[in-house]
Amino acid sequence: MKVVTRFAPSPTGTLHIGGVRTALFNYVYAKKMNGLFLVRIEDTDRERSTKEFEKNILDSLNLIGLSPDLEPINQSNRTEIYTQAAQKLFDEGKAYYCNCTKERLDEMRAEQQANGKKPQYDGKCRDLNLTKSNNTVLRLKTPTSGQVVMKDFVRGEISFNNEELDDLIILRSDGTPTYHLCNVVDDFEQNVTTVIRGEDHISNTPRQIHIQKALGYPELEYAHLPLVLGADKKRLSKRHAATSLEEYKNEGYLDSAILNTLARLGWSKGEKEVFYLEDLIRDFEITEIQKAGAIFDKTKLDWLNSQHLANIGLDEFKLHLKPFLESIDIDMNDHKRLDLLLTAMRSSETNLSAIANALKPYFKGVDSYDEKAVKKFLLDSNDTLSSLIVLLEGHDDWIEASLDLLLKNFQDSSGLSTPKVNQPIRIALTGSTKSPSLGLTLEIVGKDESLKRMKAALDFIS
Repeated sequence: MKVVTRFAPSPTGTLHIGGVRTALFNYVYAKKMNGLFLVRIEDTDRERSTKEFEKNILDSLNLIGLSPDLEPINQSNRTEIYTQAAQKLFDEGKAYYCNCTKERLDEMRAEQQANGKKPQYDGKCRDLNLTKSNNTVLRLKTPTSGQVVMKDFVRGEISFNNEELDDLIILRSDGTPTYHLCNVVDDFEQNVTTVIRGEDHISNTPRQIHIQKALGYPELEYAHLPLVLGADKKRLSKRHAATSLEEYKNEGYLDSAILNTLARLGWSKGEKEVFYLEDLIRDFEITEIQKAGAIFDKTKLDWLNSQHLANIGLDEFKLHLKPFLESIDIDMNDHKRLDLLLTAMRSSETNLSAIANALKPYFKGVDSYDEKAVKKFLLDSNDTLSSLIVLLEGHDDWIEASLDLLLKNFQDSSGLSTPKVNQPIRIALTGSTKSPSLGLTLEIVGKDESLKRMKAALDFIS
């Protein structure tokens, strides 16, 4: 039997990183087993679902490398299939119509809670043999005794007592199908074998198993993933970090680094940290997913992104960086020593947006100086800067090694510390105390421009 997994998002918002992780585990497991990875758009929530969000989800999956093997389907186009399944259940005596009002149901639940009982439908209409009308819903006849057992790759065998599961609604009074019915029918119609989803769906599973059994569908495999948590061990939200995939891509995190980070949320492989998609497909074992909540650590994403940035070639790095430079009105071809500059600066920050901003002084010059750096290193450096300008004006061998040696000799002869010599120049060239090695920075900026910036800094403190 061919393994078939599915990712079934609701298009009520942009694709969030928790959803990407679910899609990733479904994709990787399917590929590991030489199976199929499918996408299903669960858009029956007509008020909140939009085509814009659907497009965002599908485009995001394709761009990050998690494209489905077959064309995605939309639940909104399949209502007739669901109603036929519901009718089958009714005709076979496995479902019944219920005309209980909202007021009665509210009163019933309030009374149950007051008596310390779990709120659930009491089965009042179960044996009344009601017919369909404008105010009836269709309920599944859930077994009233025994257990339903689910085998889970992550949690092992989980049992649910049937008496704790009420007769759930499968058709609303307006005839529209509910989530549980749609989910079960689609899994069957798409030949899904394995359901990999968040642990918040565990309580849905026994209800869906009952629908499967009532319809005569085969049993499925399950893996319920631990929730993605913030540092406070509460479910990840915007108060912890960005939750949208789009936000991280816009900050300049590589797709491979995002997938790497998400794969490590709930799964690991020895001491290995850096994974690419092909590595995950080879090494992934669904039974190795941990039960405990997975904490999303932004610093881990930063570190992994820096590793992935370091592992790509310079030409590929340029392609990734280009749109971020263009967004701040920089044409990378405007720099005469571009390859030297990018090689030196590609590890200066942990994402492409930050790298692009760090490159500003090299393309656009220095329009301001870091206030703390000025106070610490520049204000009392008039004589040092003046001497260095004279020294560098007479030096023609403008390459890193020669410039470093020149500055070291100046330091030794003047009796000044390295920061006292180097930092005033660095501030003059970049506006801050952060740059590649000083000799390399001078070489990248070039002789004429370096001297121009040093004189401007001297004027600033004079």
